[in-house]
Amino acid sequence: MNVDDVDLNLLRLFDAIYTRQKISLAADALGISQPAASQGLTRLRTMLGDPLFVRAPGGVRPTPRAERLAVSVRNALEILDQALADADRFDPAFSQRVFRIQMMSDMGEERYLPKMMREIEQHAPGVRVETVDLLQTDLSLAFDKAQVDFAFGSLPRLQGCHFQPLFDDRYVVFFRKDHPVLRHQNGSSPPVSVLQSLEFVAVHTHADTSRILKLLGLEGRLRLVTQNFLSLPFIVSATNLCVLIPGSTARVFNRDGGLARSHRICRWGLHDLIALEPALSQ
Repeated sequence: MNVDDVDLNLLRLFDAIYTRQKISLAADALGISQPAASQGLTRLRTMLGDPLFVRAPGGVRPTPRAERLAVSVRNALEILDQALADADRFDPAFSQRVFRIQMMSDMGEERYLPKMMREIEQHAPGVRVETVDLLQTDLSLAFDKAQVDFAFGSLPRLQGCHFQPLFDDRYVVFFRKDHPVLRHQNGSSPPVSVLQSLEFVAVHTHADTSRILKLLGLEGRLRLVTQNFLSLPFIVSATNLCVLIPGSTARVFNRDGGLARSHRICRWGLHDLIALEPALSQ
């Protein structure tokens, strides 16, 4: 087969199917119909003398020939895109692009999406945003396959990406204002030693809380693990359970209405916990 016989659009179709492993998703990404994508794939199969993709649960999987082609095709397309970049720069005011963002929790969406969408409305009215939910271990592959554009959160295991710090934070212990631990404190924050007498709730998606409790030898004081941050204020207000969370998250819980009046934020910061266990700073 001669390179002159290859339609560039077919290479883009090949890359889209390989990346998304589903013909319908590839068609959507390229802005074509699924029948058109299937017809293009048939042309490619005929030209290369290989099925390229075979049926698999939830979509398709590449053949060994497609696996060998994939890197070369991606590199070729990236070289072309880079060469054309000067003539096709990203202009937020006119862009129709869809950005996919990995949010690490419901609190992440609550914290970032309102401000971000306000800026997009003002400066990039044609841009669309989708949030996706992936395991941290899947993120590198998702970035490689162009399934995710950005990720927010603590991502120590993610490699090969550009990182931008958003803020510094510290951990606090959060509990209801009439918690029994406050009865003999005269309005002041309890000493760190009182941690040993508390019982905790943690969020499954925020592993640092469980990690810190374990480093402090308090994993036995963990009574509840929930799936969502936004349920924590209601759990804490109805029980004697406490939660160890970032101070910025505690301030969100404590900022308005009944929650602000019925919760107290303790002054145990991350630096206090580091004094008990230096490994927390690593």
